[in-house]
Amino acid sequence: MILGKTIESWCASYPLINELIALQETSWFNPGIAPTAEALADVGLTAADVADASARLDRFASYIMQVFPETRASGGIIESGILPMPKLQAELMARHDQESAGQLWLKADCNLPISGSIKARGGIYEVLKHAEDLALAAGLLTIDDDYAKLDSDAMRAFFGQYKVAVGSTGNLGLSIGIMSAQLGFQASVHMSADARQWKKDKLRAHGVTVVEYESDYSVAVAQGRKQAESDPSCHFVDDENSTSLFLGYAVAAERLQRQIAAAGITVDAEHPLFVYLPCGVGGGPGGVAFGLKLVFGDAVHCIFAEPTHSPCMLLGVHTGMHDAVSVQDFGIDNVTAADGLAVGRASGFVGKAMQRLLDGYYTVSDETLYRYLALAEQLEGIRMEPSALAGVQGMARVLQETQGYRARIGLSAERMANATHLVWGTGGSMVPPAEMEAYLAKGRALLA
Repeated sequence: MILGKTIESWCASYPLINELIALQETSWFNPGIAPTAEALADVGLTAADVADASARLDRFASYIMQVFPETRASGGIIESGILPMPKLQAELMARHDQESAGQLWLKADCNLPISGSIKARGGIYEVLKHAEDLALAAGLLTIDDDYAKLDSDAMRAFFGQYKVAVGSTGNLGLSIGIMSAQLGFQASVHMSADARQWKKDKLRAHGVTVVEYESDYSVAVAQGRKQAESDPSCHFVDDENSTSLFLGYAVAAERLQRQIAAAGITVDAEHPLFVYLPCGVGGGPGGVAFGLKLVFGDAVHCIFAEPTHSPCMLLGVHTGMHDAVSVQDFGIDNVTAADGLAVGRASGFVGKAMQRLLDGYYTVSDETLYRYLALAEQLEGIRMEPSALAGVQGMARVLQETQGYRARIGLSAERMANATHLVWGTGGSMVPPAEMEAYLAKGRALLA
């Protein structure tokens, strides 16, 4: 029984669950979305909150530039580029027997400095905010100071009195661990069974304590939270509920707006922007989507992509049960090659905050991820980890949907012809070469 109902009863109420249980690739476009101006109130955060986060990252830029020399070219701002993907688009359309409509682009967060994934946004931001809060409260910093002063033995000793903990499938742990250790915090990362060995090794090389679990993400998070609750000096980065993480991700949107303008791309009602975001627990894609809705309003359409084995957000939003249900409740195993997305229970905060702002959700099999991993490398020279490919099929899913979605929100053929489709490439540049070769070999074998 799940919340007092049998699985059969759930499936009768929500037939889509049958497809999820069968691990079929499926799409669902939410008829319950609302105009942006109305739905933004659901989030409980505002444009002023995002501006505050952006200003904080600017204050830290001199410090970041000093301790992470790879950010010097960008002035200490952790950002990635956008890249057109014409060859991958042609291949995608051919594979789905679709006429192309619009242009496919990649947001290359796979190349983000420091930790090589989208988690370098929210994760690093939350650690920096915590450090700033502590240093300001102790009178060791004012917001008018040059934050490069934090790179000192005295400041590292100060932060060394404090701990930072997080539960992670991998990439968030990398971001939190690397940044915390650099500042001087005692960092511990609680890793779920899905986490890749190289991510654990990299963290340990930075002096981070890695606690390993045989169980999945939700258990690792719960244990990390428990450790922090019993230790007043420990700050727990709560991927399921943190507004700081969420805002760190949201800052991406205003920067993307500048990049899109610089590329000569128009975004308005006649030139819609579709953004396809891989989703695990929901914090990263939720924060980015919130930022995008603040910047582009109804002209942007955000769609989440999840593994067929871990469709936690689709399940939670579709049933309206959010974090009260898990995929395991329905016999779905939450085991996927997309380790960063191996989450069985979605963030209730994100699901409830964003459900009227997200146009749709779809699931993708591991085999599809591997095929597009190999194709992205072969056709565009881009190397990403499996989870980062989840958004690639989004354009085809939108163009072939039969749920009346495009008609319902006025996406005519003319508007679709003017559309920009942006795949958020969430990670991959830090994958060790041997591991990447194994991914590519798997993808090529599936293409053969």
